[in-house]
Amino acid sequence: MSTGGRSVGDRWKAIAALVDQSRRALYDYVRRAGHPVTREEAAEAEGMSRNLTAFHLDKLVESGLLRARYEAPTDQPRGRGRTPKVYELAGDGVAVTIPERRYELIAEILADAVVDAPADAERAAYRHARQRGRDLGAQVRAADAGIVDALAALGFEPQSEPGRVLLRNCPFHVLAARHTGLVCGLNHAFLAGLVDGSGLTDVEARLEPRPGACCVQLTM
Repeated sequence: MSTGGRSVGDRWKAIAALVDQSRRALYDYVRRAGHPVTREEAAEAEGMSRNLTAFHLDKLVESGLLRARYEAPTDQPRGRGRTPKVYELAGDGVAVTIPERRYELIAEILADAVVDAPADAERAAYRHARQRGRDLGAQVRAADAGIVDALAALGFEPQSEPGRVLLRNCPFHVLAARHTGLVCGLNHAFLAGLVDGSGLTDVEARLEPRPGACCVQLTM
């Protein structure tokens, strides 16, 4: 999932907004529709109540993923009835790749580390990775969302099993193959920070490398 030219804060705000599955479904519907979508149309398409649909659509507007305006239907004479609110993508929206990759996250962490501590950029990178995860975890917690949904939104393809959550996809696949120790270490620090920020005291992010999957799993 790429968020284009957004600032770092805006990117994570957008990701947090898509953690909720209903909200993600509505975003995907608007993205695919190819035309401005009314609340009624989105509600009918996703099988939700109009009020709940309006709530989620407005949250997507607040996060910067959608924009809203009032537009009269083309088949309705001007001046008759209330002009409905319609929603459409803001800017270029969010692009999704399958399996999902998130190379910009590693790039941002490394760039921040070099600027912050050029003489010891590796140590700084681990610190920034953990703080980035902690910040996102706090947003997920504030949104009253689950960490599994957050991991899904980030592209890790989580699979819940008794006592653990396996992460079936590595969003940093190419970089991890080239620089395994560094990238897996940063990923571990990021996910440990995510757990910490989410307030989950009974969950631990552990390095458990597996072929074709993420090097980290969550145990509880």
